[in-house]
Amino acid sequence: MRAIRAAHAFDGIRFLSGDATVLLDGDRIVGLETGRVDVPDRVEVTEYDGTVLPGLIDGHTHLVADATLGGLERAGAMPGETIDLVIEDSLRAHARAGVTTVRDLGDRDFRTLAFRERDGLPRVVASGPPLTTPGGHCHFLGGAVEGDLRAAVAQHAERGVDVIKVMASGGFATPGTDQMGAQFTVAELAELADEAHAAGLPLVAHAHSLIGMQNALAAGVDGIEHFSGLTPEGPRIDDDLLDEVARRGVYVDLTMGNDRAFHALMPAPPPQFAELMARLGIPSFDAFYLSRIGVFRRLREHGVAVITGVDSGMGPAKRHGNAWRTVGELVQGGYTVAEALAAATSVAAEACGLGGETGRLAQRYAADVLIVDGDLSLDVSLLSSPREVLVRGTRVDLA
Repeated sequence: MRAIRAAHAFDGIRFLSGDATVLLDGDRIVGLETGRVDVPDRVEVTEYDGTVLPGLIDGHTHLVADATLGGLERAGAMPGETIDLVIEDSLRAHARAGVTTVRDLGDRDFRTLAFRERDGLPRVVASGPPLTTPGGHCHFLGGAVEGDLRAAVAQHAERGVDVIKVMASGGFATPGTDQMGAQFTVAELAELADEAHAAGLPLVAHAHSLIGMQNALAAGVDGIEHFSGLTPEGPRIDDDLLDEVARRGVYVDLTMGNDRAFHALMPAPPPQFAELMARLGIPSFDAFYLSRIGVFRRLREHGVAVITGVDSGMGPAKRHGNAWRTVGELVQGGYTVAEALAAATSVAAEACGLGGETGRLAQRYAADVLIVDGDLSLDVSLLSSPREVLVRGTRVDLA
């Protein structure tokens, strides 16, 4: 057994008052006490002046992509052994940044499933190849569906996935797809939702377009990724839609967390995004990105359950391990620090089907622990420099 004693603590829901001691036994938390409590004899105690909290969760990653431009597309043609090396490197980058759980929403050949419980690496909630239309967004990952939609879900379930991912609209990584249109009808998405739920699996929809978001919501999905609200007249997210999302308990992930330093370094946005910006009169990618932070405020006002996800791996601005940046953006968007951290821990755990397993500093939860210097309640940027990270009780090499 060992104990971690810190001057400050966030338990996954709230900040605790005063010192806190987390007692660990192997891969489990066996106690959390406030104050300078005694610990059993022969228990190693490590003391920190900073903050102890649950490890972070990235609710939208692509472990097969190496965070270079075109990395996801290249994964579509890589040998399996090479993909495995990229996956391991991606997971190590997450762990060094304090991320102890990731939800992979698009791999190739179900390669991520073999990495779900590797010692010292973040646990993986895996979707396998995302379901899409022939020639549709990310078709190169092998999830294009022709014919029986229910059979496609059943095949994924038989492979042992944890979640089903569907592309409800086109996407920027696949030229020729329509980011403002719909790839599936409401009826088709409802078939996918019914089959996924019958198999005990959630259905998460990629949706940049407003029509894709509306279709996904009407079909009964459990989560909507990106939530960009694109229309031919510009981005639009109506209050009525937000109210319905909140009423149905659908989790929303805006896939933020960009390292904005890379925005200025881009000589030009990808051609498909440049064309879209020109059509919508958006002056720059950075301007569009900043407008997205304003969407956080509206999501909070309407009571929508928001989680942290980066779409990590999709380019230099979206490196693996960027989940901490999304926490800061939530605070910029009007969330309290505690609310933003909950979105990255306990709320994200619930969205990933891991409520009761991770996302909390509480008895019987996994020993997924992050320690940072200083008082995190006063400065959320402290997340950028982890002092110690434990993944199911195993120390992560931060070098």
